[in-house]
Amino acid sequence: METLPYTEEHKAFRNRLAAFLAEEVTPFADQWEADGKTPPAVWKKMGDQGFLCTAVDPAYGGLGGDFLYSVIVAEEVAKTGQSGLAVSLHSDIIVPYITAYGSEEQKKKYLPGCVSGDIITAVAMTEPGAGSDLASMTTTAEEKNGEVVLNGAKTFISNGLNCGLVIVAARDAAVENPHQAISLYLVPDGTPGFEKGKKLDKMGMYSQDTAELFFSNCRVPVENRLGEKGRGFIMLMEKLQQERLMCAIMAQAACEQIVARVTDHCKTAADRAGKPYSKNQAVQFALVEMATEVRLGRAFVDRLVLSHAAGENVVVDTSMATYWTTETAKRLADRALDLAGRDALADNHLLARAFRDVRVMPVFAGSNEIMKIVAARFMGL
Repeated sequence: METLPYTEEHKAFRNRLAAFLAEEVTPFADQWEADGKTPPAVWKKMGDQGFLCTAVDPAYGGLGGDFLYSVIVAEEVAKTGQSGLAVSLHSDIIVPYITAYGSEEQKKKYLPGCVSGDIITAVAMTEPGAGSDLASMTTTAEEKNGEVVLNGAKTFISNGLNCGLVIVAARDAAVENPHQAISLYLVPDGTPGFEKGKKLDKMGMYSQDTAELFFSNCRVPVENRLGEKGRGFIMLMEKLQQERLMCAIMAQAACEQIVARVTDHCKTAADRAGKPYSKNQAVQFALVEMATEVRLGRAFVDRLVLSHAAGENVVVDTSMATYWTTETAKRLADRALDLAGRDALADNHLLARAFRDVRVMPVFAGSNEIMKIVAARFMGL
């Protein structure tokens, strides 16, 4: 049941991407899970085929596509059985900071590499003592003599090991108001004083190179500041609608894959009498209930995709959708394991992997408690 206005160009793009992923990504998902990261070479291949940063203007090498291309990429990557290839994070959450706030010089310098896959991006906000509350960050930025000196530590940074460019959120210690103290800075890999820590061991998303980043008297030119000084917090807030919508899209795609996989399992696996599990009425009821939740989520997310693409302010609804889809993904993953039983206990089983991977989704782009606070304020509570 398709509700989004996909054109023939969109459909051709999806078919081309699906074929690419089937050849270059899905067969290697298990190996990447074991390795703990995705190889930079696959990012380059995606860039060569035009699958990265589809919204970037052709002047910088991009496709100049609409938001539906971003939706297609998120949905197709979700089918590959791995979470390490954080394409949507790179293309639709991080790079938009450069396209929206970067100077012409910054765009010319970095966007072509982001599109080609030669540059993998990360955004460094979360700290050991600051997560959803960005105003609590302690990483400092001191601008003097045409340079910016960064000091501090970031953690749980996706693409942390592979990144060739990181957007660092840091505060001016001399400014008391935290909302006016934060600025964003572009820090290329290899900058003296910028060090990548070890890959963090997590309960899920094994192939996602989540890492610690350290800045010790890290110096970059003041020209590497993204946008105006002290507007970092505002810029982060302005981009939250798309970031949270992307999280909802990815969670919805995860829901759909979980239900598709457990349904296939129940159709092919048989009980002791040789009858497929799907012929059991209790299993049928469970699968129908799960499929219904997926369709409800799809209707909600698709409506928000259309509204966002039209430039509407749907911050509140997007916060609600992020909460709903990520919690639904957790619930469906848990129920899928109940239905699959011991068959899904193997560590590399796709349903077991999904159960681990979706667990972190409710804290992406702000915890679901934050999503509820946003909605509660809108409701006048």
